[in-house]
Amino acid sequence: MKKIDYPQAQGPVAGPQVGTSPPRLEARRKVTGRAAYVHNMTVPRMLHAKVFRSTVAHGRIRSIDVSEALALPGVHWVLTGEDIRELVPNPYYGPAFHDQPVLALEKVRYVGEPVAVVLADDPYVAADAANMIVAEYDLLEPVYDEIEAMTSSAIVHEELKPAGTFPDLKHLNGKRDTNIALDYHLRRGDVEAAFAGADRVFEHEFRTQATMHVPLEPMVSMAVPDDDRLIIHTASQSPSFVRLEIARLLGWPENRVQVKVPHLGGGFGAKLYIKLEALVACAALIARAPVKLSLTMEEQFYTITKHPTTFRIKTAVDGEGRITGRRCQIYWNGGAYADIGPRVTQKSGFTAPGPYDIDNVEIESYALYTNRPPAGALRGFGIPQLVWAYESQADLIARALGQDPLEFRRRNLLRDGRPQATGTIMQDSAIHETLELVAERIGWTEPFDRGTGPVKRGRGIAIGFKASISPTTSVAMVTIAADGSVSLSISTVDMGQGSDTAMAQIVAEVLGIRTQEVNVVHPDTDATPYDMATLGSRSTYHTGNAVKLAAEDARAKLWAMAREAGIDPQAGFSRVAVFKAHYGMQAGTIIGTGTFIPDYAPADADGQSPLVTPYWMIGATAVEVEVDTRTGHLRIARMINAVDCGKPLNPRIVETQISGAATMQLGFTLSEEMNFEAGQVTNASFSDYKIPGIHDIPVVMENHIIEAEQSNAPFGAKGVGESSTFGISPSIANAIEDAVGVRLFELPLTPEKVLRAIRDAAGNPLKD
Repeated sequence: MKKIDYPQAQGPVAGPQVGTSPPRLEARRKVTGRAAYVHNMTVPRMLHAKVFRSTVAHGRIRSIDVSEALALPGVHWVLTGEDIRELVPNPYYGPAFHDQPVLALEKVRYVGEPVAVVLADDPYVAADAANMIVAEYDLLEPVYDEIEAMTSSAIVHEELKPAGTFPDLKHLNGKRDTNIALDYHLRRGDVEAAFAGADRVFEHEFRTQATMHVPLEPMVSMAVPDDDRLIIHTASQSPSFVRLEIARLLGWPENRVQVKVPHLGGGFGAKLYIKLEALVACAALIARAPVKLSLTMEEQFYTITKHPTTFRIKTAVDGEGRITGRRCQIYWNGGAYADIGPRVTQKSGFTAPGPYDIDNVEIESYALYTNRPPAGALRGFGIPQLVWAYESQADLIARALGQDPLEFRRRNLLRDGRPQATGTIMQDSAIHETLELVAERIGWTEPFDRGTGPVKRGRGIAIGFKASISPTTSVAMVTIAADGSVSLSISTVDMGQGSDTAMAQIVAEVLGIRTQEVNVVHPDTDATPYDMATLGSRSTYHTGNAVKLAAEDARAKLWAMAREAGIDPQAGFSRVAVFKAHYGMQAGTIIGTGTFIPDYAPADADGQSPLVTPYWMIGATAVEVEVDTRTGHLRIARMINAVDCGKPLNPRIVETQISGAATMQLGFTLSEEMNFEAGQVTNASFSDYKIPGIHDIPVVMENHIIEAEQSNAPFGAKGVGESSTFGISPSIANAIEDAVGVRLFELPLTPEKVLRAIRDAAGNPLKD
């Protein structure tokens, strides 16, 4: 990939800012404990909210008795769905469908669904009162599994109301009298002919489990009535959407709703769209007092999850091992409410054939309602579930054909200039370079110690890719004050990924100042302009482009003002001198604005589009593992990750994003799983839900950045926050098979599953 030369801003240049690693702007506030979080906020007269939740998975509400709770001293209000409906006649929200009530109405659809809320002076009193509420239900038949939901007589939603908010989801209708929220189809070439003419056909089914985001700052929101306005302080990744949706629910203009997001203690997709904001908004307006709702870690498990999936994949290959056809059937378990599941089903679904050059493709991708907690966006946005399947099958095919798994991938990978399954031509995608780097670093062609005795060693490799969310809108504003100081206003949320610093670097690069000189204004819908949301690794490219345009606009206005004052901006100048020359004193403000909407072409009836995404994110992983054949326990001796993120704006931040995403996916691969019994989550705590600890991290973990360039991107950069999740799960499963000769088809890859597979293969199955 060619080296990129970046033009420097004229004037008092501080030196290159893009491509360097200045300290994070918020680092000192965080390490000294001065960073502001909603969780720590209080205001006068604030009431604490606690939620009473459904104990049944599917049932019609017969009665809700709140009398005992209301009588408890310190309790001000106990609200049910009917109370909410008096304020908001149609109290349903959601980014894809308006299907989720603020509090349950008529029936409940999963264990843990909010049914009533207590407002009290003290959170402990509120919790005690919530435990006093009694609800009675007429039980309905539930459905929990995504495959069963396709044909089940248990219908979760009798009516579907498309939201129509986002351009890529305006086609949503849902299928009445079914549990299908979206069925996405893609056709390219003739798959049946490919199967008929193939030398070999391989067919497998892979499954993934329900997991939870577990941000260490639990979800929290506070609503404060202010005369005829409402101020919402919330831990949200999408403040612009929160304002839009709350205003819609209340029938208010958007300028009566102010949404403010301070620092965010992790999100990973859990804090997108509406989560708690509608409930605290309605409660505060009814009570005419500020209301704050802070979830416990347990309650987060009832609020949003990662989609469990079933992926049936059928692949045709010719005599040389080239893939000639592939059929993908993916079933996404969306839980009781759609959230953004239809977008996951569609946007991730069209990448299901993998980063391979296949002429004949058929995809069926289904978003399904079940009586589980809702599923939505989680780091990777559905891609890790897909890569798990197609990269596991890649090894299965290679081994069946007697081919090296790396060579099989090399033979079939897409290249720039070739069409992906949607018909979109690949561009600026360093797929081959990413794969080759991890293969080289793991020493793929070199011999290694495969172990003697009970501990066996093996290697695995995998690669995946992801399209960007499109079309979306980002707006930025750069302000130059009369003293020359610079502020950046954006509604992108820094939740630990370093976006404030990266965006400040873009401004600094354009204006020729130091990154530390840029003040980044935290999202506040009264002050910061619209941004669709902080999700899907879109901020670097989408918001970054808007920020660059805003900085260039501000620079152009500053230079024009300098020229009017007889100052040559090419020769270097003082910004404050320009203002004084223009206004006769230190006064005035320059405001630069930038709006970015990427080019996009909607798909036709066959799922074909000449431009389905503005860019591709690419990640590959290679691992070396040790498997103890006596216990099934796994040790990852080496892990090599590589990503194509274009030109890294801040290499140090990129490296932490690579290691963080890989570690998160490692948990989903080896241990994390939400367990259910009759729809009830049975391990909703850190004592029973195992996330990775320091001892679970690979002994050696290398994180590499492929030097590349993304066209039409801010200084050649594109998103990176999810790319290293792609190949983790299949590379480990492939390494297990390489070590001990057994294949696992369902995540997580627990020691028990590994041991059972080893014993089954040896004809000595474990006894239950």
